[in-house]
Amino acid sequence: MAAMETESTPLTLGSLPTDPLLLILSFLDYRDLINCCYVSRRLSQLSSHDPLWRRHCKKYWLISTYSDVGRYIDHYAAIKKAWDDLKKYLEPRCPRMVLSLKEGAREEDLDAVEAQIGCKLPDDYRCSYRIHNGQKLVVPGLLGSMALSNHYRSEDLLDVDTAAGGFQQRQGLKYCLPLTFCIHTGLSQYIAVEAAEGRNKNEVFYQCPDQMARNPAAIDMFIIGATFTDWFTSYVNNVVSGGFPIIRDQIFRYIHDPECVATTGDITVSVSTSFLPELSSVHPPHYFFTYRIRIEMSKDALPEKACQLDSRYWRITNAKGDVEEVQGPGVVGEFPIISPGRVYEYTSCTTFSTTSGYMEGYHTFHFLYFKDKIFNVAIPRFHMACPTFRVSIARLDYFVTSVTVTLILRTIEW
Repeated sequence: MAAMETESTPLTLGSLPTDPLLLILSFLDYRDLINCCYVSRRLSQLSSHDPLWRRHCKKYWLISTYSDVGRYIDHYAAIKKAWDDLKKYLEPRCPRMVLSLKEGAREEDLDAVEAQIGCKLPDDYRCSYRIHNGQKLVVPGLLGSMALSNHYRSEDLLDVDTAAGGFQQRQGLKYCLPLTFCIHTGLSQYIAVEAAEGRNKNEVFYQCPDQMARNPAAIDMFIIGATFTDWFTSYVNNVVSGGFPIIRDQIFRYIHDPECVATTGDITVSVSTSFLPELSSVHPPHYFFTYRIRIEMSKDALPEKACQLDSRYWRITNAKGDVEEVQGPGVVGEFPIISPGRVYEYTSCTTFSTTSGYMEGYHTFHFLYFKDKIFNVAIPRFHMACPTFRVSIARLDYFVTSVTVTLILRTIEW
């Protein structure tokens, strides 16, 4: 009889053990966890259990720490993680760069900038600037460098006040706010704070003046990111994953394809590439790329395998299938000696009249101990492609107007 009464006793929250309930609650989103507080006294007590909130506080701590910035909840987790990962990675490698970062801006500072430019700043942009208000104008810049012959670029992340001073209202860059600046080239990456002139709101891009247009407002753009978050987190991921090499305390924006490696005997050649928007144009079509070649001899190679580079051969193919062959002595004026465990790197460049192309070839070496014995070392095929670009609406408007006027004149003549 007692057994029958036990079986008929209804199951309630009060009769459930605590640990399984806490485990179930740990899977809830913070909003659902808050709602549990209103269901029953039992759930209210369990929902207040501190360990349940550690994950949420780590992810969304701005809600409880700064009541005025709860608006950033959708962006904070990704942007804070990107900043933390970036600083952790750079501190032992580029300490001066980390020291150049400014403290976060206040809400009232960002509000004042919005009043100054007459536009709302994207929430993810504001969220990032609450964490770090850009950096001091120093070299090297946080947003990467590029060095090629006598050309040098290093981009600083602008603080919000300096950015506001460069806010554009002129045709061609209307409602565009600079994110970065290079003191050597004057180059900036911009974010469109409003949709205008064919740009989507929040897009990040490099400007590219149309050299063939009569209208100075005809500015094409190479698109770098769909939003500030997309732009910033993708850059950080490239840095902290080692995708962008750090050379002499600078971040170089070369992209390496792990499959772009070729080994000939004891020598391995790998290639990384980079697109240079400041030396490129859409009209006329001129796309400028730089590439970095790494030549390394295995440390296990025999000493008599030491050799010297004599010449290089390139086969360059554009997107139309047009082929150009280039052959010459040495590389960038040098004839490096490669020995076991030694690495030699050099940079060079090429241009395409198409938006993409590829190169492949070989280096010719001779052995130091057998100078009459030469051999070729393969350079793997590597592809280059410019970022997505959008042509200027001003140029398109000019083209449409010109065609319309021509048709009218021809109609009158007829």
